[in-house]
Amino acid sequence: MAKPTGFMEFPRVDPAKQKVAQRLTHYREFEPLLPGDELTRQAARCMDCGIPACHLYGCPVVNLIPDWNDLLYRGHWRRALDLLHKTNNFPEVTGRVCPAPCEAACVLAINQPAVTIKQIELQIIERGFREGWVVPQRPAMKTGKSVAIVGAGPAGLAAAQQLARLGHTVVVFEKDDRIGGLLRYGIPDFKLEKWILDRRLEQMLAEGVVFEPSVNVGRDLTAAQLRARFDALLITAGAGVPRELPVPGRHLAGVHCAMEFLAQNNRRIAGETIPKPQSISAKGKQVVVIGGGDTGSDCIGTSLRQGATSVTQLELLPKPPDQRVERNPWPEWPGILRTSSSQEEGCERIWSVDTKECIGSNGAVEKLRCVRLEWSAADAAGRRACKEIPNSHFELPAQLALLAMGFVHVEHGPLVQDLQLPLDARGNILADENHMTAVPGVFVAGDAHVGASLVVRAINFGRRAAAGVDAWLLGT
Repeated sequence: MAKPTGFMEFPRVDPAKQKVAQRLTHYREFEPLLPGDELTRQAARCMDCGIPACHLYGCPVVNLIPDWNDLLYRGHWRRALDLLHKTNNFPEVTGRVCPAPCEAACVLAINQPAVTIKQIELQIIERGFREGWVVPQRPAMKTGKSVAIVGAGPAGLAAAQQLARLGHTVVVFEKDDRIGGLLRYGIPDFKLEKWILDRRLEQMLAEGVVFEPSVNVGRDLTAAQLRARFDALLITAGAGVPRELPVPGRHLAGVHCAMEFLAQNNRRIAGETIPKPQSISAKGKQVVVIGGGDTGSDCIGTSLRQGATSVTQLELLPKPPDQRVERNPWPEWPGILRTSSSQEEGCERIWSVDTKECIGSNGAVEKLRCVRLEWSAADAAGRRACKEIPNSHFELPAQLALLAMGFVHVEHGPLVQDLQLPLDARGNILADENHMTAVPGVFVAGDAHVGASLVVRAINFGRRAAAGVDAWLLGT
């Protein structure tokens, strides 16, 4: 542990964000790092809790959190970095975009603000890059085995790095023209600037990973061709099918899935040219975001930076409580009201609302027709039912409606069809405990296997799948 009495002596301190008016003028990150002496005090708050729930229950990659907190407190930064990399390939990403379930599971969080685990993680890796400690880890020898990975998101990249370091020849295929998947095209630059991703990709290239962008596997390259060329195939294509809004008027111009909007804006920031007929912009428009999760928040922050006149966010579910309820005990993820940095920047949030119709003229959306919902009390399993409140219909002006209601499953395109991969009831690809599908030598990881989830979980699944691929290739 760090300082035995640290949690009693030092309050939690978070970095001070740029003021809203300033950060809305750009797409760069707006949260600075803590000064070194303050970070040491924050690490000192990590207590001798006996059973580190942050590590055991809260962290999907099972980060060795108490260990590197202690090392940082004692000034052993490089050793802390080594422990951080033991479980996580991309802490510079999770230290920025992870919702930090580890902090929710921190023992201190039972009745005090949790340890600033996410900030400590971020600053360990950033110092590692500054000091030149993050270097390519090339294998001592090659195995002679080759692996094709389909999808260059967090699961695919984590698996690729692990397999390359084990000595396998790894080629990552990506249908987009740049590598990164969700990390590049789904997360706004004000949360994750893309030079951060490119910095890590340079390391992977030096480790021997080969990237093949602009290849739509299943169409440009068939499953049979891949299987003939490689010893193993790993599918990490993500849950690319968005949850739709099946209402009248969905076809109107100005009604878009969230990822269309976010990916296009990221391309624009990267300097890519967007054809005008396909360009989506919130400038000068009243924007309605349907969906209350992280993707919805990203749409809010992006819309405000583009110059939306107003942003309203609709949520089907009821407003969460301010504090944990009895059936939601620690160390479970607390189902409480949260306000994201994008929501802080200016939006109206409306809960318990269902969208019934998109209304417009001349082929373009002008407003949404909605209805308010009444939710029943939760049953013993935590389930709640809803019904429409009579005579509660209302309309919202909207020249841009963004559907951010989540994702349902991987695309069931030619790759999945040609391999005849069995699916579960939700449309995800089935696999065994080693991440191998019903087809020998074909593996799956990340959202394609479990449905849409967190970046940190995708990294963990990528690492686990890499271990399964390695064991299958080498027979041990």
